[in-house]
Amino acid sequence: MAKRPSWVCTLITQLSLCLALYVALNLGQPQKYIYQRTNGISSNRKGLDFYFISVTGGFRPLEQQTLLLKQMEDVAKSYDARFVINTSELGEDDPLKQNATWLFPSLKVPWYTTKASKEKEVGCFQEQIRLPHGEALDIIGVNTGSLQGKIPTALPSASGDLLLNWLKSALEAINGHWCIVVGFHPLVLCEEHEEQLEAKKIYEPLHHIFMKFGVNTYLSKHGCIKYSRQDSITYMENPGLIESGNGRSVFRIEMVDGFLLHKVSSLEILTYFVTSEGEVVYRTATHQRGKEVM
Repeated sequence: MAKRPSWVCTLITQLSLCLALYVALNLGQPQKYIYQRTNGISSNRKGLDFYFISVTGGFRPLEQQTLLLKQMEDVAKSYDARFVINTSELGEDDPLKQNATWLFPSLKVPWYTTKASKEKEVGCFQEQIRLPHGEALDIIGVNTGSLQGKIPTALPSASGDLLLNWLKSALEAINGHWCIVVGFHPLVLCEEHEEQLEAKKIYEPLHHIFMKFGVNTYLSKHGCIKYSRQDSITYMENPGLIESGNGRSVFRIEMVDGFLLHKVSSLEILTYFVTSEGEVVYRTATHQRGKEVM
């Protein structure tokens, strides 16, 4: 019987070693990445799922930005995310948005971006999106720059009044099943209590408007909480780097760089915090009747 050439045996041996190494590296490793498995993210098969992503933009080191955008692209592709909300103070000039839509094909979806400038323009965007189950989701973005320095004092100002009046008119004109208002500045302030931060104050002028017109959620950049429910309003913040009271930059244990994946149905909006490593850290649910669970 003819003997196999030595290079064939060497090639087979190398391939076997590579396969064994791959199996060894993957066996026993927790599959935390949601593009590999849902990891608790529910999904029905009837075509009624509706997903979108929200993230806080801004400047990041290139490696960190690339890792975040790659994870966002994987999630957007896996869950067919229809759009991205960017809670940024930079508006259309935000580098995360620009690089995402240029370099990552699955993120070439509509991006709705806030800003926080002193310009007289108070509205950033206003969209009504039809959901697969026949209802509508209204999202309204506001330029919260006029509120800077006035939260939570609620001091009157011409620019602040302009924002409040514009928002009232915008909310009066909508009739969707869900309504989300988006701004750069968080509206919840916290106080330290037994080494933890607890929601303490809300910017009352906007809170009253949200209550009057049936807003479900206010979405912003990260301040001091993950989320807080006040009356029937959910105040939700995109996670990120925060500053402690003594000026040092720190990460809260549960707050690392990442984004939020939102799933909208007729009864609830499920929100998942996904890290830039692809791990689902927590889930919240906002219900039409104002009940929220974690």
